[in-house]
Amino acid sequence: MRKKTVIVTGASTGIGKAISKTFLDKGWNVVMNSATKQNLQNTFEEFSSPENVKVVVGDVSKQAVCDEMVATALQHFGAVDVLINNAGVFAPKGFLDVEEADLDRYFTINLKGTFFATQAAIREMLQLGGGSVLNIGTVLVNHAIGGFPATAPVVSKGAVHALTVQLAAEFGKQNIRVNTIAPGIIRSPLQGKIGVADADSLAGLHLVNRIGEPEDIAEVVYTVATSNFISGEIINVDGGHVAGHHLN
Repeated sequence: MRKKTVIVTGASTGIGKAISKTFLDKGWNVVMNSATKQNLQNTFEEFSSPENVKVVVGDVSKQAVCDEMVATALQHFGAVDVLINNAGVFAPKGFLDVEEADLDRYFTINLKGTFFATQAAIREMLQLGGGSVLNIGTVLVNHAIGGFPATAPVVSKGAVHALTVQLAAEFGKQNIRVNTIAPGIIRSPLQGKIGVADADSLAGLHLVNRIGEPEDIAEVVYTVATSNFISGEIINVDGGHVAGHHLN
């Protein structure tokens, strides 16, 4: 059996790093991308610089970077079986304070990056006879939190959710499955970037009374990405965040 290949964007830290490690542990070839060269190199070395991992530094909002990721997978491993669109940016900001530059940043990275990476990957998946694309969205698209204004990034992620369903319909007959995982609050460098000093203080937002770990997401990502019969789904992996809340 041919060893399969996955491309993971935003792979150097947090959820992307955990996803990359999960596929690597399962014996896959992995093409890891990040816009931050040093972080990507550090993670590659932490993984012991395996021969079946290749790295591509660059911003996925640039179409040339997306093409390079796919070209790297083809050059070294001969195929693109799975694409994980994890790269993204997110920060709270009140709706009335959002400026054009904010919208441009979120839509450029979160939507265009996902769009063009998927476009490049699906072109090759069609030649292969099938494949799987999995996007990382957010439960906040359909479950807003009062006191946490994040309209601009949430709207960009909402577009990714819509893209998921449309692509699942467009390419389903070609055996290309497209899904989105919508995480709850996950322990990652993101919390520090948006000013949350103690991520565990948010545990009560989840019915399981804890925040998620990157490995919680990676486990489900692997299962969904490798399934032959899941497509067009937005799957909440959120510890019960959307299902309900505790009174105290």
